[in-house]
Amino acid sequence: MALRIKPIALAIGMLALPQLAWAQSATEAEKEAKLPAVKVTDGRENPTELPRPFAGGQVAKGAGLGLLGNQEVMDTPFSIISYTAKLIEDQGAKTVADVLKNNPSVRFTTSDSHAYENFRLRGFDVHSSDLAINGMYGLAPLGHSALEFVERVEVLNGPSAMFTGMAPSGAIGGVINLVPKRAADAPLTRVTVDYQSASQIGTSVDVGRRFGADNVLGLRVNGSYRDGETALDGQDKTRKFLAAALDYRGEALTASLDLYSGKESFSGGSPAMFGFANPAIPAAPDPRTNQLASAAGEMENQAVIARADYVFNRHVSVFANAGSRQHDYSGWVNGTHVHNVQPNGNAQVRGVAQRGYEEGVSAEAGARFNVGTGAVGHELVVQATRLDLESGSLSAVTGMQASNIYNPIVPPLPALPTGPLNKGSESTLSSLALVDTLSLMQDSVRLTLGLRQQQVQQTSYNAAGAVSSDYDEKAVTPAVALLLKPWGDGVSLYANYVEGLSQGASLKAVNGYAQDQDFKPYQTEQTELGVKWQQGRFANTFSLFQIAKPELITSGTAPNLVASDDGESQVRGLEWNTFGQLMPTVRVLGGASYLKGELTKTAGGVNQGNQLFGVPRWQGNLGAEWDTPLSGLSLNGRVIATSWQYLNNANTYRIPGWGQLDLGARYTTRVAGRNATLRLNINNLFDRHYYSGSFAEPRATLAAGRTVLASATADF
Repeated sequence: MALRIKPIALAIGMLALPQLAWAQSATEAEKEAKLPAVKVTDGRENPTELPRPFAGGQVAKGAGLGLLGNQEVMDTPFSIISYTAKLIEDQGAKTVADVLKNNPSVRFTTSDSHAYENFRLRGFDVHSSDLAINGMYGLAPLGHSALEFVERVEVLNGPSAMFTGMAPSGAIGGVINLVPKRAADAPLTRVTVDYQSASQIGTSVDVGRRFGADNVLGLRVNGSYRDGETALDGQDKTRKFLAAALDYRGEALTASLDLYSGKESFSGGSPAMFGFANPAIPAAPDPRTNQLASAAGEMENQAVIARADYVFNRHVSVFANAGSRQHDYSGWVNGTHVHNVQPNGNAQVRGVAQRGYEEGVSAEAGARFNVGTGAVGHELVVQATRLDLESGSLSAVTGMQASNIYNPIVPPLPALPTGPLNKGSESTLSSLALVDTLSLMQDSVRLTLGLRQQQVQQTSYNAAGAVSSDYDEKAVTPAVALLLKPWGDGVSLYANYVEGLSQGASLKAVNGYAQDQDFKPYQTEQTELGVKWQQGRFANTFSLFQIAKPELITSGTAPNLVASDDGESQVRGLEWNTFGQLMPTVRVLGGASYLKGELTKTAGGVNQGNQLFGVPRWQGNLGAEWDTPLSGLSLNGRVIATSWQYLNNANTYRIPGWGQLDLGARYTTRVAGRNATLRLNINNLFDRHYYSGSFAEPRATLAAGRTVLASATADF
């Protein structure tokens, strides 16, 4: 795959003609009034249309469920939530991690403001490469996903191979899906100027228009530029982003074309992660302290995504989607670790310089059938998917240098490696899925049955270009889910069994094993029971789940190591989510989760029964917003708390629990006859310094200190 899509930036620039201004999802009331009419007769969301906002506007009434399309929360036998553009704007969120600070099932597994954002969902990793756009992998920006072009950030909790296919990095904790913005019927040109600690200044423009009879054509353009010093002492960061979205909204045909181009560069340092030499872990340093002051780098992402849906009649529709993304990076964007940290803070660091790329091409096609057999309705979906990925990289490192986390040195940075970027690996994830949702008893009973056959092909190459490993395996994943509404639409009871997939191990005899061996993709199993309760403009969801993941275990000694995939790790959990309006002037959002992560099957019983590293028992996020009696002024607050957690599966390294308080205010008014909004948010109000989590044994991430975000928005 020799794809290069640099011309996308030019294409976006050509689309951004001065006379084409934009429209945005104005107020919550405007959204309710202006979204296209839903073309179904049973009251549920159309799978191809964006669900409307729920009361309060912070979340939506539904979310995407992969090949099933958009589904209402109360009609879905899974735990889903969709955060809106209104929430993104009001909280001053700049990245996906900022949005997911509202979610009690998610924690961030790289230090705040790192070049890459990785997550842990229901106790299992979801890497930045596992983010989806409209349910398709391989197309979202790698590193940070800019939010300027995002209308919704959706979260599906639990394994999801049935609905989206296998994630590129094998994420099984859930799906984080981005939904791009579309031009609304109401035209709008919106300009925002924002500030972030220490002196990051940014400007963004959001413009859209609809054209033609019945507003059949739409164009939405989003651009932003941000530059200045960050909260990390000495670091300077610049970010440029431009996106365009074209869409056609006909009676039978709906189609869209999304393009984006973004570049983020930094110099003078990068946030670090900390690896400890022994269980006596020193106090967390001030997050403003620059451990890697010589670090510099840049990352670019460009993509084009086309989608089309055609409705033949109320029984049959088809869809086809395809896209391509190019990701390039250079500098000290990985390897940002402080090693062998001693109880007194003494440590070691080494410089890392890299050049690399990843290219992705993703496609899917399928059909939906709505038919009835007697008293039973069927919503049948068949889908085929394919994702091709290619990557290559070069790296250079320095030797270890003595440092101290409270008084760090400036580590040397090696020169960027030169030479051609040869292909290091290529992979193809292809699948075929069939899902049938049966409804009966006036839709008070819904049963979902599905199967997906997934094929995983991956080839790795050495520096000389020769094949070093070749993997080709298949697996079939089922899904069964039941939803009941015994007392009307206000209460839904549900249960599901679903599976996730991650690539199996590929072992070589040259590494000490008795023979070459490829394992089929690991099939992760989830069972879940849940209740969803909606009372007017306020809703709660409760879920009890268990996820069991196979693990590779080995026995014997080299050169006669014997491996099997009979190991297992398991997470059992209880989740509560709440959202909506408690009263006309008070909105709430958040919840809590209890997780019991455990090693249930290990090699020789070593560490069996121990708690999984990086999986705290308790996590809580709860926010509230109040419209004060002073017209236009709203105040908000949010508490985030996490209990203690282990940094290793031997349960000898442990970091304490932590909590932080965020406060904010918003004021809407009219200035010179224009709508204007002023926002101020302060995260980590009391400037708590703490290790926030773990991404590898025994390493800890570091939370950001007090951060001030301010913005002024005007509509023209």
